[in-house]
Amino acid sequence: MLTLHTADLLVPGGPEDAAVPLTAGAVLVEGDRIALVGPYEDLAARYPHARVRRWPGLLAPGLLVRSADQLLERTYYPDDPYEVTELGAEPITGEALADLKMTEPRWGHSARRGTQKLLARGVVAVSGRFTVPSVRTAVSRSGLTVLPPPPAAGPTVAPAAAGPVPPSLDPFAGRSAVAEAYYGTLQEGGPARFAAFAVPDEAALLAEGATTCVATVIGGRLLHRRR
Repeated sequence: MLTLHTADLLVPGGPEDAAVPLTAGAVLVEGDRIALVGPYEDLAARYPHARVRRWPGLLAPGLLVRSADQLLERTYYPDDPYEVTELGAEPITGEALADLKMTEPRWGHSARRGTQKLLARGVVAVSGRFTVPSVRTAVSRSGLTVLPPPPAAGPTVAPAAAGPVPPSLDPFAGRSAVAEAYYGTLQEGGPARFAAFAVPDEAALLAEGATTCVATVIGGRLLHRRR
């Protein structure tokens, strides 16, 4: 089935000289691939029977989050609403995590909640080395692409005396430009893997953050949609 995804502005990603934003652009998805990229009016006229999904704001490549093993194997996400009264709604790490006496199944349930939080931020890929089997299963089933961690280049630290930079669900943490967080590009024949954000442009996306995500598509499937 053909599906047209369109937004006010389409950013294809890739090298600056090739990543020219397209007003009222669209991607035509067939199966798990992008069949065409172009102006919505042109594609809609050529494929009048395609299902249309309109998103507000910006359509762009999905995002990459680094150190996801720390986010999913060293962080616990309380089950809302069942555990929030006792544990609170915020992710649990450090000494408080040790007090939870985590089990393999509990790690798996937490990782599923964690991957949903990532998908809700337009994330389509993560890097990290997962060692807990139930977490590996949760990540595999989520549809997220898993990349190996980058080669170690010494400890990552913030400016002097600020301490280590903690892993973050925010794909833009530690990045100075939106494009640094993109994973892949929107191009003909490429994987149907992208996200839509309710912001007018990339500057607003960096300022307002990935929680403005309204839709995440991986393998042509709509895996997150803001209600």
